[in-house]
Amino acid sequence: MMEEKEQFELLDHIKLPTDLRKLSIEQLPELCDELRRDIINKVSVNPGHLASSLGAIEITVALHYVFDTPDDRIVWDVGHQAYGHKMLTGRREAFCTNRKLHGVRPFPTPVESEYDTFTCGHASNSISAALGMAVAAKKTGQAARHVVAVIGDGAMSGGLAFEGLNNVSSTPNDLLIVLNDNDMSIDRAVGGMEKYLLYLDTNETYNRMRFKASQWLHSKGYLSESRKKGILRLNNAIKSALSHQQNIFEGMNIRYFGPFDGHNIKEIVRVFRQLKEMKGPKLLHLHTTKGKGFEPAEKEATIWHAPGKFDPATGERLTQTNDHEPPRFQDVFGHTLLELARSNPKIVGVTPAMPTGCSMNIMMKEMPDRTFDVGIAEGHAVTFSGGMAKDAGAFLQHIQLVLTARLRQCDSRRGVTQSAGGPLLGSGRARGRRWPDASRRVRYRRAALHPPPHDRQSDG
Repeated sequence: MMEEKEQFELLDHIKLPTDLRKLSIEQLPELCDELRRDIINKVSVNPGHLASSLGAIEITVALHYVFDTPDDRIVWDVGHQAYGHKMLTGRREAFCTNRKLHGVRPFPTPVESEYDTFTCGHASNSISAALGMAVAAKKTGQAARHVVAVIGDGAMSGGLAFEGLNNVSSTPNDLLIVLNDNDMSIDRAVGGMEKYLLYLDTNETYNRMRFKASQWLHSKGYLSESRKKGILRLNNAIKSALSHQQNIFEGMNIRYFGPFDGHNIKEIVRVFRQLKEMKGPKLLHLHTTKGKGFEPAEKEATIWHAPGKFDPATGERLTQTNDHEPPRFQDVFGHTLLELARSNPKIVGVTPAMPTGCSMNIMMKEMPDRTFDVGIAEGHAVTFSGGMAKDAGAFLQHIQLVLTARLRQCDSRRGVTQSAGGPLLGSGRARGRRWPDASRRVRYRRAALHPPPHDRQSDG
């Protein structure tokens, strides 16, 4: 199937964000529609990540419209939300080479573009990296520089994100954190934070009134930094008492705004403009739909996370017959794990947000009480597994898919297996040298992941 070259009234004239900023705000909804259609057309013939980028289109356009990139910094997390970002920053014509040898890289990397501020292959590093950039801007005389961390698609479930938040709350900075909340990672998002975000609500009118009051007090000289923190604590206490709800972010002295509709481009632009000059750390909570604008992807976001080739007109996936090819490693593993679990009641499965990608969903369907999806939290997955092995004598199956994930669990794995005393079995679908992004290659696998005693490793 050949890609048809569709003509776009607005998008065809945008090479860089400076071109985007020449548009009126009334033109932005049409631009978002064109960008979304272009991504669908290109990914349909050159497979890559689809649903996540479709859900982040309005956020992407609004960020480059309001902020002066590349001087202002945007850190993406997870990186597969950033196809729209790549296409608006000089790589649209070359995007047909995405994930190909010497082509456009699948995730943001400073090696490829000055608009890619930080390498972000997997998840949860944006807040820490962006905080470092915000502090560096102040210390190098670039106080006017704005820094934005965009975190979503399940990345907020990772422990590194919370370590970053903890430091944001205690370090002087003007960081803006944009939480792209689509209730998903690759599969459906899990964990207490995802449930918390689902029910978190703040009145928009209240937020707007509070912001205007803050501006007025600051202009009159009544709102110093020390007074602002005291007022924030008092405000949070009163609001929590009245609403019977504690906001975890404001409890850490991070101003919270939202949730807002993450697909209302005009509203997002308005909010970004308001927050742009606000001092102190703040978090903007946006609700989005993974796969937005392409009905099949909206209905089955997990399948359309990376769907392979498909017909953009009908939504039919063009699957190839594998009659003469061996089965995939993860499918063999998934069926084997279930077979072993049927005969051994001590076997349980643990996966960090990848039940479909590693085929543990096969066991999950039949034995949901013996499988655990712990979110994007590899270190926790290993330590959690070690605790079960220590006191339940369980034989554990822990899955890691890519190098970035496996390195995050390395320290936990070495310490935990010594304490557990019993056997743990790890299995990974490794990415080899052909993988077109440095953050997911396995060049350090042998040295870094040499199995400790009582630990066994299987790679496919």
